[in-house]
Amino acid sequence: IGWSGKAFLSTSCCPKVCIVGSGPAGFYTAQHLIKARQDVEVDIYERLPVPFGLVRFGVAPDHPEVKNVINTFTQTAKHSRCSFYGNVNVGKDVTVGELQQAYHAVVLSYGAEGNRRVGVPGEDLRGVYSAKDFVGWYNGLPSCRELSPDLSCETAVILGQGNVALDVARILLSPLDTLKKTDITQPALEALAESQVRKVLIVGRRGPMQVACTIKELREMVNLPGTRPEMVAADFEGVPEALKDLPRPRKRLTELLMKTAMEVPGDKELERRKNATKIWGFRFYRSPTEIFADPSHSRTAGIRLAVNRLEGSGERAQAVLTGEVEDVSCGLVISSIGYKSLPIDPSVPFDSRRAIVPNSVGRVHQAAGLYCSGWLKTGPTGVIATTMNNSFDTARSLLEDVDSGTLDISTGKPGSQIVSMLLEERGVKPVTFSDWEKIDSLEMRKGEVCGKPREKLLTVEEMLKVART
Repeated sequence: IGWSGKAFLSTSCCPKVCIVGSGPAGFYTAQHLIKARQDVEVDIYERLPVPFGLVRFGVAPDHPEVKNVINTFTQTAKHSRCSFYGNVNVGKDVTVGELQQAYHAVVLSYGAEGNRRVGVPGEDLRGVYSAKDFVGWYNGLPSCRELSPDLSCETAVILGQGNVALDVARILLSPLDTLKKTDITQPALEALAESQVRKVLIVGRRGPMQVACTIKELREMVNLPGTRPEMVAADFEGVPEALKDLPRPRKRLTELLMKTAMEVPGDKELERRKNATKIWGFRFYRSPTEIFADPSHSRTAGIRLAVNRLEGSGERAQAVLTGEVEDVSCGLVISSIGYKSLPIDPSVPFDSRRAIVPNSVGRVHQAAGLYCSGWLKTGPTGVIATTMNNSFDTARSLLEDVDSGTLDISTGKPGSQIVSMLLEERGVKPVTFSDWEKIDSLEMRKGEVCGKPREKLLTVEEMLKVART
């Protein structure tokens, strides 16, 4: 009887969990919690009126297949034990402390919305943008709507060689007919139609064997219609000899890079390159030291790159300055050197050097009942599948703590009841998931009219207006 009595006690209060942020990390954490335990109730709070975070605002418009995870997230959001509250800015409309009082556990999954700075003179000039903002602009992130980047120059330089850098390069050089069929925003489409950019250099401080993109992204670049690659042969010195020792994925990636840069193309490819009107290329062993202004000092005219050599090999190789520099004329510089998490609330521990919430397997240090998942937990690395696994890990940690009694669920918690009252008092009106579905269906109807999967609403005001009709 003791055991069954204990079982009754532990289920008498269902665990109420609140998740802050509705991107992949938030939704995967919610999904695992709901599937793993029949009595968990999950509330997801999101600052914007629309869910899905970087799946909506980060994934490239010409990668619709990556957005299919939205179907899974929608199933989670519509589950009877899950509720979505959009248009709620945690840290401002309601504090983390208030959420901790209302719920047994709080999971922070609000991602990385800050920019890492390049830290060189001239980076505040007109014509210099972070990739995060540039991607937000063409993907319809409300805070990036005013960006209106100047694309009237011939050469663009992208700093960084990860997948986001390649996304930006591809969007800058893609044929308009391709982009017209995606959910890219109308203002971005119009700007790209007028764009004068003909050449994109993708710059990295290390070599071809350290490039951070994946082979899928590289292959898309190599096959991009109307473009041809232009690389520096000297950048590949010593690479063929080192190939045999590389792990397989890295080896395949490096081989494709080398083939693109060095091999004499066949007739068909030669013809394709001859007819290309746009150029792209990687530049290796280069670090930015200064961005130059034009004579009127109003906009970007060029960038100075320090030439590096590598010390060490493989993933651990370090770039060391040689003392040489190289100047490149360009009117557009986009830094793609990483996203950065920001602290949300003074009560939450935050490691500002690593820009993460200090944690062990998602348990926030020195903060009982507080958890984190996604980029806030790990730093901004990996693809959606990586985030899925790390979010499942956090959910497991939380459930282990419930089972072991570390997380006390013996007393009932009011959950969203009390939070909704607080928000009402503060004049904040949350957007429910069915409100989001009104926005969703309007966007899809607007898209259909012009042959796109959707035409996104670009301001919070428009979103709220549709949600509330």
